[in-house]
Amino acid sequence: MNLTISGHHLEVTPALREYVLTKLERVTRHFDRVVDVNVLLTVEKLKEKERRQRAEVTLHVKGKDIFVEQSHEDLYAAIDQVMDKLDRQVVRHKDKVQAHHHVAAKHIGEAPR
Repeated sequence: MNLTISGHHLEVTPALREYVLTKLERVTRHFDRVVDVNVLLTVEKLKEKERRQRAEVTLHVKGKDIFVEQSHEDLYAAIDQVMDKLDRQVVRHKDKVQAHHHVAAKHIGEAPR
């Protein structure tokens, strides 16, 4: 798995990097066929009172790219929320991939071979 963590208008500290890695472990525990992960952490400097922290994750699995983003006033809260979203989408994708083992409608009445 290739992992890229970058920051826009902020420096990615070792503490932030470690926090993102621990949160990503939950996603990779559900689905281990992850090819590539890009994490972008951004500080939007709108006004002094309205500083928004944004976390974006692009996850590349075989045959699909999953993109999630979340904004919050606290960067750690944004990372938590974006990882929750990503986890739900990865589980949904895994269920879709595994659901292809169903019996076709034309074979329902036939006896097994």
